[in-house]
Amino acid sequence: MVRIRTACATLAIVGATVGVASVPAGAAPAAAQRTATQATTCPTGWGSLPKTDAGATLASVTDIRTGRHTCFDRMVIDVPGGGSGVGYTVHYVDRLYQDGSGRSIPVAGGAVLEVRVTAPAYDPETGAATYPGRPARPLPGVDLTGYRTFRDARYAGSFEGETQIGLGVRARLPFRVQQLDGRVVVDVAHSWTATR
Repeated sequence: MVRIRTACATLAIVGATVGVASVPAGAAPAAAQRTATQATTCPTGWGSLPKTDAGATLASVTDIRTGRHTCFDRMVIDVPGGGSGVGYTVHYVDRLYQDGSGRSIPVAGGAVLEVRVTAPAYDPETGAATYPGRPARPLPGVDLTGYRTFRDARYAGSFEGETQIGLGVRARLPFRVQQLDGRVVVDVAHSWTATR
């Protein structure tokens, strides 16, 4: 009788251990994962109307990069030394036309945001390029594979102290623009709704 009880207790401990071991470490139950996902509240109220801020700088654009976030895709234009006074105009356009030449630059996506910053992509004194972009070509080093909103990013050029970029997005979605120290940041939402 004692041996049977000991055997049953041993089997119960082994069964419990096997049950625990079969769940991968760090894995949360599916219901908990769904609740965490549903709890993500994305910002609203950005709208899709043009956004502009006057400003100018003698500093130059040195890099343009992108990133993916929970609620939006982000483009950052680096203007080191520009402080928070780099001006910008960001708005949806039917087609992107290059400043100076008027040449049409094709940009893939359901909608096109023209992003213009009041900083040149060249040294104002020497004329030497500070950013390696080539007109009508994709932005150097930017890979949009796997992005939910961004579809294409084209360098349009830098003309008379302004740098112009075409950002192709999935649809005409809400966006915001922020001026940070030495950067202009453009966030385009994944959707119009408040939650993802």
